[in-house]
Amino acid sequence: MYPGRKYEQQYGKKPSNSNYPGSQAPPPQQQALQPLPPGWISLYDHASQKYYFVNQATGISQWDPPPPAPQYYSPPSQPPPNYSPPSQPPQNQRYSSPSQPPPNQYQNPPPYQTPGVPQHNPAQGYVMYQNPNIPPNTNYVLSNCTGRKKALLIGINYFKTKFELRGCINDVHNVKKFLIELYGFREADMLILTDDQTDPTRIPYRGNMIAAMQWLVQDARPNDSLFFHYSGHGGQVEDLDGDEDDGFDETILPLDHEKNGQIIDDEMHAIMVKPLLPGVRLTAIFDSCHSGTALDLPYIYSTQGIIKEHNLLSEGGNTIMNAGMSYLRGDVNAIKTSLMSFGKRAMSGNKIAEKNKAEKSSQADVVMFSGCKDSQTSADATEAGQNTGAMSYAFITALRANKYQTYQQLLNSLRDILRDKYTQRPQLSTSHPMDMSTLFVM
Repeated sequence: MYPGRKYEQQYGKKPSNSNYPGSQAPPPQQQALQPLPPGWISLYDHASQKYYFVNQATGISQWDPPPPAPQYYSPPSQPPPNYSPPSQPPQNQRYSSPSQPPPNQYQNPPPYQTPGVPQHNPAQGYVMYQNPNIPPNTNYVLSNCTGRKKALLIGINYFKTKFELRGCINDVHNVKKFLIELYGFREADMLILTDDQTDPTRIPYRGNMIAAMQWLVQDARPNDSLFFHYSGHGGQVEDLDGDEDDGFDETILPLDHEKNGQIIDDEMHAIMVKPLLPGVRLTAIFDSCHSGTALDLPYIYSTQGIIKEHNLLSEGGNTIMNAGMSYLRGDVNAIKTSLMSFGKRAMSGNKIAEKNKAEKSSQADVVMFSGCKDSQTSADATEAGQNTGAMSYAFITALRANKYQTYQQLLNSLRDILRDKYTQRPQLSTSHPMDMSTLFVM
């Protein structure tokens, strides 16, 4: 309470000293702050020209605003718009093998309009950066994940098919429990699609999966923490827009993929990454084959915590070997052809990488862990006597052992857990450059 205010209450009039704070001009308009927890109020100190914060119950005062009370999404009153499933869900249907995916039926998404960038406001709990490695006037924001939490979990076992999986639905249940116990998610704020449910809106058909992805990012605000988990088959189809240096888009396979097509990485990026505002965190886990760049995030990190560049070394090794064999055969023309081909691929790969950084960097805070590289498969495994995806098991195991790891440490932990039993190598990619020595948050 200001001294002058106390005088006024005691004597019923203002003191004659015009310098008392209560007689000064009203304070300037308060900066937009996060909602204060119940029982806290903000007051203006004219001497320092700052706001300070008071707990009405305890009398504690402080200059820094207290952290906001946890906020939650109310459960959706209506299920996400439902893609009409087949009149009779497939029974005993023979799906094509993921190693030979069906023809790509992806249609280019509608043009995307970049959302406006909010003004810099440290009081809202996030910091905005201008980074020289991404296009001018493109800012990125690190989320503190103190806002609302929301999760989409998809697990497909493909029952009664020749490529049936055993652990994907278990993965969803394990991840659900993990999110609730370690990171404060609520079951009411989760949407779960599995192919053992009776509700047709909760079966992972292609349309249901796309609608669920739209639900996940809808109305996301700065510092909200969104989580996406997919456990099922992954594949590759021919790249039609030139954004893949290997010529193939990565995909996930809905239950009805044979009839209605796969969901490709371009489409998932357009749905779940592009609409996000600065300061929104999306953590994505793909436990599927060929998933290294399943969200088309342009920055891929090594276990040393640095951004991977176009892999000239592996291509160069193959080229040198081919040129050496041609030399031994005395085929000079083959040597020239091999080296020229390598040069063209190297130039093309670098151009594609720069193009993706320019077009697919995001102002939002998106982090993805995949079970393997684009060229690898992910294992349907058995761990601790339970069928599970190897990547889902490793992710849960690593963070239950130590919740406070940096991004680099977590990537190495995943690699360490899988190294002895599996050939797959988990990957970490982001929507913007990040300091891998900072703590993982969600």
